[in-house]
Amino acid sequence: MNQKIRFGEMKKAFCCLHLSILFAGFTGIFGKLIALSSGVMTWWRLLFTVLALLLMNCFLRGTKKISWRERLKISGAGFLLALHWIFFFGSIKTANVSIGVACFAMIGFFSAILEPLLLKRKFQWLELLFSLLAIAGILLVFTVDIRFRTGILLGILSTLLASLYTIASKFLGRSNSAWTILHYEMCGGFLAFSMLLPLYLLVFPAARVLPTLPETGELLIFALVCTVGLYWLQIRALSMISAFTVNLSYNLEPVYSILLAMLIFHEHQEFTAAFYGCLFLLVLSVSLQSIRQFRQQSAVCC
Repeated sequence: MNQKIRFGEMKKAFCCLHLSILFAGFTGIFGKLIALSSGVMTWWRLLFTVLALLLMNCFLRGTKKISWRERLKISGAGFLLALHWIFFFGSIKTANVSIGVACFAMIGFFSAILEPLLLKRKFQWLELLFSLLAIAGILLVFTVDIRFRTGILLGILSTLLASLYTIASKFLGRSNSAWTILHYEMCGGFLAFSMLLPLYLLVFPAARVLPTLPETGELLIFALVCTVGLYWLQIRALSMISAFTVNLSYNLEPVYSILLAMLIFHEHQEFTAAFYGCLFLLVLSVSLQSIRQFRQQSAVCC
């Protein structure tokens, strides 16, 4: 009976995972729509997220009191997330949505290497094969262009940070609830980045730091749906699913974002027929990993 319950929990975890990926598909779109610089936009996104979490916590009372040492660990993961956002939005603004989210498909590769090293589990060659399949799909679409070199570099750095953040959340999720982790990650990330913001603005001066009224509305939606909702669902999924599987499944995020970018920004004019081959390989890599995961769980339940 316990094994059947666990299998049911696994299915719920996959539902949470793929709903979070759908929300994530809009992240690149907001990054392009909001004209603020990547660092300033990240700060406002964190601010609205923290305010929303504090308000929600007054009603839900879901955040547990934890030690200061544990808070610092979780805050460190939140700072990794903030850095990931800065590089990710920087990639989008330097190049375009498609370049930024395509680089994110490398997260499976980074996770396949880093998770065994950091979480002390056995290295899986099959995981690396699945991630290389996704990378091959990206290579089908984009030919290296000197105009996009900076954007590609920023995108790769953002993906490395995203992989480290996911692994850290997986480790922290062993002893804390999803709501507690989300609360302290966002608050810690906001406080850490706020202290560094003056230095950031000194090195990377921004044309303006205040959002317009339409941008304020977009930032609110960004914070509530594509941040609070997205990361709560992701952390819930990580309680049952490996960090590698979550990262690999997030290869669907570029698919959603690229399709939205084609519809909204007409970026399809930059694509060739190889783009459709990329979509096929990305979906194939995610499908193979999901089938493998479910077969393993089904074998346990039987």
